[in-house]
Amino acid sequence: MSIDAKLKALNLELPAAPKPVANYVLVVRAGDLLFLSGVLPSKDGQLILTGKLGQELSIEQGMEAAKLAALNALAIIQGEVGSLDKVKRIVKMVGHIASAPGFTDQPQVLNGASDLLVAVFGEAGKHARVAVGAAELPRQAPVEIELIVQVLPPL
Repeated sequence: MSIDAKLKALNLELPAAPKPVANYVLVVRAGDLLFLSGVLPSKDGQLILTGKLGQELSIEQGMEAAKLAALNALAIIQGEVGSLDKVKRIVKMVGHIASAPGFTDQPQVLNGASDLLVAVFGEAGKHARVAVGAAELPRQAPVEIELIVQVLPPL
């Protein structure tokens, strides 16, 4: 089954790839690896949620934000390589979670993104991961994710 078909079966739709908000590029390709810059949970250029986990936001809201950030990351990947079917594996994810003092459930929040990647790519979606708390994130985002992705070489 193609990745597009899997996304449809999961009732998921890729948003338009986000635009950089500062002086950087969204993705750098080095051989068969893609290094994605930090991706926020935005839609049409607007954050869907703002605030800190354990203060303004629940774990469930954080998981939804992480899922949307992952969908944005997939849109970036598709824009770079033309098709998500060219993804060989998700290698690593780093998740930054805006956290109120004492909040320690960053791994659970990041599962929103990890679960999506495994649902879409199966075994190839399982990845190494770091989930860290942050005092503040850009634009008051609750979550920011980075990915390293292995892709098939161009023909």
